[in-house]
Parts: sequence; structure tokens; C-alpha cells
Amino acid sequence: MNETMTITMQPIGVVNTDATEIPRHWSVSDVQGRLEIDPQYAAGLSDIQPGSKIVVLFCFHKSPAFDPVRHLRQTPPHREGPLGVFSICSPRRPNPIGLSVLDVLEIQGTVIHVRGLDMLDGTPILDIKPYIEGRQDCPSYTGDG
Repeated sequence: MNETMTITMQPIGVVNTDATEIPRHWSVSDVQGRLEIDPQYAAGLSDIQPGSKIVVLFCFHKSPAFDPVRHLRQTPPHREGPLGVFSICSPRRPNPIGLSVLDVLEIQGTVIHVRGLDMLDGTPILDIKPYIEGRQDCPSYTGDG
């Protein structure tokens, strides 16, 4: 791993929420908000249904810069001792990418109304993926997608 690679991503949308306090993790959140997706991706939203769950990848855009000396091991608020950064959900990461599983409440054009937010207002959305539990059908699993 001596090569340096630059990866550039463009957000596909942004989080919009009126919440003033955000829970530390989606699994304990009832916060509602909207995912406002760029209209050029509208056709990609066509099979997302209210009542389903989606996986949202986002950028921790407000997180302090990662310092390997200080942040490779961190003590989460619910633990007594430090753990490795790749075994916790801290926003202080080598690549500031977050993941949340959200409940889809409603879809209006390119706006997805969701519950379970643990993101700040204005958070850049990098991707949306289907939530697949167990062995449910997944087109990409069979090579069809």
C-alpha cells in the first residue's frame, strides 16, 4: 500500500432536517427529515417504497480532521476504554464516510422523507443502497444488477 490514490466523489443530495439535536447513532433515532436528491438521479429513486428501509452513505462534513496519532484508538461514550477506529462508529475516521439505515416514510419527487436520522442538516449524501436483511432477493447478488 505504498501507492497514493485520490478518490473524488460528488454528493447526490443533501440532508434537510429541523432537528437541533441529533442522536449518536441511527439505531436509537426517531429524528425525521428529508433526503433532497439531485433531480438528475430521479429515475434511480423509482423503486424505493414508503415503509421500506434504505442504507444511506454520507460524508461527516463537520467532523474534525482525522489524526492517526490521536484517533486510531478512541473511547466511545458508552465504553470505558479505547477501541480501534474500525470497530466503532466515530465520525473521526481516516475517510469521513458514515452509514445509516433509515425508514422511508414518503417520497415526493426527488425528496425522500425518512426517520432515523443521525446526520446534521446539510450533510452531503454520497449514495443510497437497498437495505437487505438475511437472504432477501437482491438483483446484484444474481449478477442482474
